[in-house]
Amino acid sequence: MKWENQLIEHLQWSNEIINRVSKERVARKVAEFAQEGDVIGAGSGSTVYPTLLALVERIHKELLHIEVIPASLETSMTCVQLGIPQTTLWDKRPDWSFDGADEVDPQHNLIKGRGGAMFKEKLLIKSSDKCYIIIDESKTVEHLGSNFPIPVEVFPGALPFVEYEMRQLGASEINLRLADGKDGPVLTENGNLILDVRFETIYASLGEKLKAITGVIETGLFIGYEVEVIKAAADEDLE
Repeated sequence: MKWENQLIEHLQWSNEIINRVSKERVARKVAEFAQEGDVIGAGSGSTVYPTLLALVERIHKELLHIEVIPASLETSMTCVQLGIPQTTLWDKRPDWSFDGADEVDPQHNLIKGRGGAMFKEKLLIKSSDKCYIIIDESKTVEHLGSNFPIPVEVFPGALPFVEYEMRQLGASEINLRLADGKDGPVLTENGNLILDVRFETIYASLGEKLKAITGVIETGLFIGYEVEVIKAAADEDLE
């Protein structure tokens, strides 16, 4: 028996989707990669939603059978809303995955984590044979950290120790990410806190040094990951 679940049925995507028309075009392109029986990892963020819509369109038109492994509660609830079957990493390995990014440098290194799901997103990328990163022009940078700090997921009880250790590594700014719509800090998918951290220079081994701090669960630095970046044009370029 199914729930009469109006909260899920009327779920609205939480983020405004910038360059939505162009992202929808790219989403349809990415959705075309799906083949019968595929297990697909789906990240989080505003680029994921139009891709899920494009996938469900193929499911309905072609009777395509796929399963999605979601990186966040928001993505999982959207799959329920759209009627897309889900599975887990306990049971299946993704054939491929897709996600967005906050920053991408010329070597395709990334900063991610504004949605608070970087741990699961990294796990999906590492578990997948192929990962497509969908971005618009605003996300490309010459050097990581140009526009966004590094999100760092931290076990709550370790907060003072982690702050101290990160300052020893040369962090120039550390902020506890606070929530909109609730009092207090943002909680990750794992119930941890997020620190947004800036360094004057982001070097290749910084992510590993941060993760070596006891209490750091994961960081939003995706350095050296095998990903294919697909860039959406700005909507005004399509006019």
